[in-house]
Amino acid sequence: MKIVCLDGHTLNPGDNPWDGVVHLGEFTVYDRTPFELIIDRAKNADIILTNKTPLSSDTLGKLPNLKYVAVMATGFNVVDVDAAAKKGIPVSNVPVYGTDSVAQFVFALLLELCHSIGHHNDAVLLGAWQKSKDFCFWETPLIELAGKTMGLVGFGRIGRRTGEIARAFGMKVLAADSFRENPPAYDFEWKNIEEVFAQSDVVSLHCPQTEENTGFVNQKLLNSMKDTAFLINTARGGLINESDLAHALQEETIAGAACDVLSAEPAHEGNPLLKAPNIIITPHIAWASLEARLRLMATTVDNVASFIGGKPVNVVNGV
Repeated sequence: MKIVCLDGHTLNPGDNPWDGVVHLGEFTVYDRTPFELIIDRAKNADIILTNKTPLSSDTLGKLPNLKYVAVMATGFNVVDVDAAAKKGIPVSNVPVYGTDSVAQFVFALLLELCHSIGHHNDAVLLGAWQKSKDFCFWETPLIELAGKTMGLVGFGRIGRRTGEIARAFGMKVLAADSFRENPPAYDFEWKNIEEVFAQSDVVSLHCPQTEENTGFVNQKLLNSMKDTAFLINTARGGLINESDLAHALQEETIAGAACDVLSAEPAHEGNPLLKAPNIIITPHIAWASLEARLRLMATTVDNVASFIGGKPVNVVNGV
């Protein structure tokens, strides 16, 4: 089997070897593949590994040898799965690998919003503490989470783990999700999305992006939030109407926001959030701890091995 990885750098920038894949076939890995080189690099592949390199219906139609696609992520919208299904090509994803890392990152963002740790560290290094007349100083509000309300839109694995951590901080948890089976044991309340936004001190997004919910975080929902509330997005950038969020931050409709994802990545220079006040933007790294990437690699190897063995797993397109 000829196996081609089109964009391996994010999974393995040097600390997460491909050894498990190497043993499964004739393996070629490219750190990155621009759109115009996809067909040339993949034309002889039996198996393609991709993270964010797109495989459209047109592209799939030009890959006559292709038998299987392994998406090295949970989201699989980079592949036209319906077109693959029509060609009899199974597409697998990695459904579970970053739960703990993403939930932890939510609180890294939230605690920075609450304490401005980076700002105060910079202030000390610039001499502000040495010049202070008091034994301490602070230049932004300092916020305690105990007693506050965490609202979660999307209550799957990551949302539930985030809620569990919120409870450990002494927060009340509200959750909005159409899937309500097997709820976690800790205390929380089901709410609809409008109630979550209106009643929470922190709203954290953990839902997949669909055609129906693209841009659902809009001016109306943002206006319903407390003016002391924070919005956190580690899910998908397209869930938020970015112009509306930038306006809400400029008008101090909400107190702040933190986004690990944007509607277009890498960020475009014209994205209004890049110039908005009271926002933290990180470059889509909530998933990227070494521990999470090791799990992602292990499942990718298992996905490919299972396909070669005639029993594909984690298939998302029913083939």
